[in-house]
Amino acid sequence: MQKTQKGLSAVQLTMMALGSVIGGSFFLGSSVAINAAGPSILISYIVAGALIFIILYALSEMTVAAPNVGSFSTFAARELGAGTGFVVGWLYWTGTILSMSSEAAAISILVREWYPNVSIGLLGGAIIIGVTLVNLLGADKIGKLTSGLSSIKLLAIVFFIVTALMLIFGLFPGTPAVGAGELVREPLMPGGLGGLAGSMLLVVFAYAGFEIIGLAASETRDPAKTIPKAIRYTVIALVGLYVVYAAVLLPLIPTSALNENVSPMVASLERWGIGWAGRALNIVLITAILSAMLAAIFGLGRMIRSLTDEGHAPKFLIDKKDVPYRGILFSGVAMLLGLGFGLLFPRVYLVLITTGGFALLFTYGVIMASHIKFRKRNGCPPNGICQMPGFPYTSWIALVAIVVILLCMPFIPGQEAGLISGLIMVIFFSSVYVLIRSRKKAQTRGEEKTGTKSRNYQGELLTEASAELTRKIDNEET
Repeated sequence: MQKTQKGLSAVQLTMMALGSVIGGSFFLGSSVAINAAGPSILISYIVAGALIFIILYALSEMTVAAPNVGSFSTFAARELGAGTGFVVGWLYWTGTILSMSSEAAAISILVREWYPNVSIGLLGGAIIIGVTLVNLLGADKIGKLTSGLSSIKLLAIVFFIVTALMLIFGLFPGTPAVGAGELVREPLMPGGLGGLAGSMLLVVFAYAGFEIIGLAASETRDPAKTIPKAIRYTVIALVGLYVVYAAVLLPLIPTSALNENVSPMVASLERWGIGWAGRALNIVLITAILSAMLAAIFGLGRMIRSLTDEGHAPKFLIDKKDVPYRGILFSGVAMLLGLGFGLLFPRVYLVLITTGGFALLFTYGVIMASHIKFRKRNGCPPNGICQMPGFPYTSWIALVAIVVILLCMPFIPGQEAGLISGLIMVIFFSSVYVLIRSRKKAQTRGEEKTGTKSRNYQGELLTEASAELTRKIDNEET
């Protein structure tokens, strides 16, 4: 039954999506992507935006057709088989766990600008515990809270864009016009096509989180209208912001000066003597990342619910309440373990973000494969709501592009660990599913065998009883 009176509105859903998307992967992780691609990062953002547009509309078609069915893991199970649904559900959950652990690490890295000796493990752990407990308040309160925090981060990006434009055109007091600045001195692709291709993982990952629109579908009012509208708002806002952000950033700072330990916004403003603005932005970036974590944990709890409904998660995680408390708390504990995993490596943040990026991109590939099968089976979804332009070509282009991006991960130093970890996760969850399936089959065979033995024993008793009755009748006749 569709929710028409209560539930998340298109604006709330959009702000929640923006809250989940615009986090550490944008404010901190973009440094690695910009360093690798140079000015051609603009191409990466535009191409990635087009890719996200296609994925979102594929997800939207399936979600609007069945808003209460669960999530994209359910779609994958229905279209590609139960094993695929199991693997992609747990892989997405694990990838998001790792990416949110990277968000906690990102906050700790930003705080180190003021407190150099702060422990990433302790501060990151405290942040994870805090946002997990806040998520227990429920969808409506989380929706309002993330909407407020998302507004702050969007204003911060607008503030940076306006400040950068003032520097470029010489409108900032006491600072000469930057003009084209560093763009004049840098080649379009300093790392060649390999650098551009390698940057795509982190650029696409900077858009990651939009899938919360699908996860929250059952908690929206009138999903058939709300979800497509939220998708349009989200795509326009993200692509516009990212492209303009990169365009005004590039003249201000050499791309070679950026790495995963510095925010491009803060570094570029400090380079031109506007340290106070950089410090103010640092505070805003922390709130921005917190909102991303809040929105992501919201989605994680719903993903666990979907997995339990499909019988793909342990029974102790089953929770029939409106707020999936067990799924949220379980995800919070796993996030702490994810942070501990990242601390095993020297480049904590990069390992976490690339491993999470692999898992999410793999999920997006499965979404596209599910959508292709869905459309072949149904044609247009129920009620004739066909949204995907250029089907089937656009869906196939998106699927191939995702595979190519994953294969290009080794072009960027530090991403090899993410690729290896991601492949290990795929193999691990596939093996777990095979073991569970084998155990269930063995259990079923055992039950059938026991049932056969029981039926045979009952038959023998009936035969003996019949024979005894026949003997009695013969004796009486005699």
